[in-house]
Amino acid sequence: MGGEVASFGIHVTALAPGQFRTDWAGRSMDRSPRSIADYDTVMDPIRAARQAKSDNQPGDPAKAAQALLALIEVENPPVRLFLGEDALGLVEQKLKAMAAEVLRWTELSRSSSFAS
Repeated sequence: MGGEVASFGIHVTALAPGQFRTDWAGRSMDRSPRSIADYDTVMDPIRAARQAKSDNQPGDPAKAAQALLALIEVENPPVRLFLGEDALGLVEQKLKAMAAEVLRWTELSRSSSFAS
């Protein structure tokens, strides 16, 4: 990511923020009317959790802004930056799960190569 513009001295960082204490899940969220009732059993708990977390998210927007200002001063910024303990925790869990899955299926994965 960003390789096509690196020679111009342009760096690209994908930001993956966790939950920040903003109003996006509160009054400012424009909820569309429900059109497929079958999704209610899946979506209702998600909607309820978002509303319950509104104004209780762990991330501090001012600290996120400070992190971004620090990021633009870095000579070699990361390709990805996970903002917030919750975002970082999710990534760490995902990496562990992926590593375990790769290990579990290594033999089958390697079985498709020509014999050396």
